[in-house]
Amino acid sequence: ILTCALALTACANTVRGVGKDVKSTANAVEDTVNNP
Repeated sequence: ILTCALALTACANTVRGVGKDVKSTANAVEDTVNNP
């Protein structure tokens, strides 16, 4: 049970991390488009 909980927590953290990376990339693209 403990192992499953740790695995789920790790997955949740990874998903959050990917979401932040996607937002950062989108913001960087917008900055590049707005300031050529």
